[in-house]
Amino acid sequence: MQLVDSHCHINFPDFQDRMPDILQNAADNQVNHMLCIATSWENCPDVLSLAREHAPISASIGVHPTTEGGHEPTVDELLTAAAEKEVVAIGETGLDYFRSSGDLTWQHERFHRHIEVARRCQKPLIIHTRAAAEDTMNTLREHKASEAGGVMHCFAEDWDFAQQALDIGFYISFSGIVTFKSAKAIQEVALKAPLDRILVETDAPYLAPVPHRGKTNEPAFVRHTAEYVAELRGIPLEELAEATTNNFFTLFSDAAVLTGRQKSA
Repeated sequence: MQLVDSHCHINFPDFQDRMPDILQNAADNQVNHMLCIATSWENCPDVLSLAREHAPISASIGVHPTTEGGHEPTVDELLTAAAEKEVVAIGETGLDYFRSSGDLTWQHERFHRHIEVARRCQKPLIIHTRAAAEDTMNTLREHKASEAGGVMHCFAEDWDFAQQALDIGFYISFSGIVTFKSAKAIQEVALKAPLDRILVETDAPYLAPVPHRGKTNEPAFVRHTAEYVAELRGIPLEELAEATTNNFFTLFSDAAVLTGRQKSA
């Protein structure tokens, strides 16, 4: 059995000097690959470094919608970074009206740039959306994000939004939130979404699943999320693991090449 943590931030200080343990804990729980996500231009080099040093890690480059104060990369700068073979995705990017307020033109412009980059380099988008579901979906449609594809990371919306995302070819990724008792709408999506269009993730160091809720999350804990979703759907963990792993490497085809799951063209 193999699991993939499709979204984590193991470049963060929480994991400093712990990488051998993080990787061993993951392997002990059959988590054999993880996608490390940049949140600022400044931490893109750290994410890339981890992917270069450790075979089970691949990288995504981009600037989180709520990141302020750092360098705002141009389309050309993002394209140059995306050309590195360890980079398999663009983001996380999107819209967040929960943590940001006022004139958010800058956030929309950043989102547009990331979509353009993804379309031009043909690498999938990792989408963050919070309190901005309608505008996020409208932007994805208007800027033809379906040409790149992608995933709704840390899904926290309802079935209507999930259907819209699925209709434009996007995948749905479930974090530890799905294991929370209060997450009824997310659990409905986890039950209804097509098995060939879902992923699992940690968003480590955040959102640890039950039974580790409140603790520092890490890739090994994605197994608990997978177990929960499998039980919810009434299927064996092995079936859920196989599906989500295949889905990951289908969406992030460059990661499949890096890991030898398929040959490059």
